Order: sequence, then C-alpha cells, then structure tokens
Amino acid sequence: MKHYSDIIIAPVITEKSMAERQNNVYIFKVAKNATKDEIKFAIEEAFKVSVKSVNTLNTKSKRRRVGKYAGKTKTYKKAIVTLKDGSTIDL
Repeated sequence: MKHYSDIIIAPVITEKSMAERQNNVYIFKVAKNATKDEIKFAIEEAFKVSVKSVNTLNTKSKRRRVGKYAGKTKTYKKAIVTLKDGSTIDL
C-alpha cells in the first residue's frame, strides 16, 4: 500500500474551506489515481483521526492570461473529508 505522503498533496486553504471546518469538513488536494479508501486510510494515518466519509472530484482547468500570453491552470483531484464528531485536524 502507498505511504500517506504519496496520496495527500496539500490542504486547500480558501474562505469556503475554512468555513466548512466548523462542520468537521476538510478539503485536500490528493493524487489523481487515489481511491476513496486510500484517501480515508491516508487521512487516518497522517492525522490520527477517524473519518466519516470521503467525497472526491476532479477539477477542470481554467484559462488564465498574463499580458499577451494565455494558458490554462493545472487540474487536480480534490477530496472533501468529513470527520466523525470529536475529531479535529490542526493544519
């Protein structure tokens, strides 16, 4: 099985994700080929918490411009992790 550092890339820090923390919901960037079971195992191993559910989605790239140059942002897989009551993660 993969090590948890191969699955969890980074937490997503936005206003919406910070507001969801009050409901025990945390959002992470994860590896493209990671399954929900692997993500659940990685979160439990890395932060020593119990996970209630995992929802995943693949983000789409967006067009961005810098001056006259146009390009696209990178796509990534996002995991929305809900923890059981009494569990918290300090990021």
